[in-house]
Amino acid sequence: MISQGAGEPDGRQDFTAETAGTALREACAVARIDASGAELLRLGSNAVYRLPSAPVIVRIARDVDAAAEMERAVAVARWLESEDFPATRVLPGVEQPLTAGGRVVTFWESAQEREEYATVTELADLLRRLHWLEEPESLHLSYFDPVGKLWSSLRAMRGVSAEDAAYLEQRVVRLAKEYEKLDFVLPFGMIHGDANIGNILRHRNGHAILIDLDGFTLAPREWDLILTAIYSDRFGWHSREQYEDFVHHYGFDVMNWPGYRVLADVRELMMVLWMGQQVAGSEKSAAEFARRVETLRTDGSRKEWSPF
Repeated sequence: MISQGAGEPDGRQDFTAETAGTALREACAVARIDASGAELLRLGSNAVYRLPSAPVIVRIARDVDAAAEMERAVAVARWLESEDFPATRVLPGVEQPLTAGGRVVTFWESAQEREEYATVTELADLLRRLHWLEEPESLHLSYFDPVGKLWSSLRAMRGVSAEDAAYLEQRVVRLAKEYEKLDFVLPFGMIHGDANIGNILRHRNGHAILIDLDGFTLAPREWDLILTAIYSDRFGWHSREQYEDFVHHYGFDVMNWPGYRVLADVRELMMVLWMGQQVAGSEKSAAEFARRVETLRTDGSRKEWSPF
């Protein structure tokens, strides 16, 4: 049984707009960048700020032990730039990642003055191009372990009832067994790791670029297709026509693969467990977590889930 406590692990400070703001100001002082007028764009796995004075995007990791992950993201970004691949660029002239306010901070060039998402067809095109690249050994990309991720996410939940924790633990056990039996058909190799419409932006030059590079890993390529599939199939966030365009541009329909249901269930459970880590610090997150767990229990419609 997974026990649940309150607050962040090891007595660390909660990850809030206030604590993230403190880390932002300290990091900008070290980097000698003006932090005035900083706009908080989102607060999730990272706190993401736009600095209008630069313009610069600052990402502050929720995980205080994310230094190695952020070092890899910076290395991936620099390698993609050397390959002329359309992706977010590391801000030059700043040694990074750096630690401030007990958090790991990175600085990135701003794509444009407002946040404009690109299309699922452009996402498919970029993923197809990405999957053709052969990553250098110097990146030291790890092998993706989804079962290990499920267990670590389960242990990281805070403020969750014992009943919900026990139910989710049983679901992890079942899906772990089913996942081990999957027969993947696409090549194994480098993936983005969180490929979805929220991680592809319109650059000021008009082209689409990939962002959030800290999830780069080695895995079956089906993992980079599953989110767009379930966003259409289960959540209704993409229309059927949009999904068909995605399939046409990438060249493979993961929904027609026999392992689709298991992979979709595993990815969906990751979304629920991630929300379970936010319960203690946010009433909105707690309500969303309760909605998602009830949906799993009753096999209800996922279309009531709210994007985070």
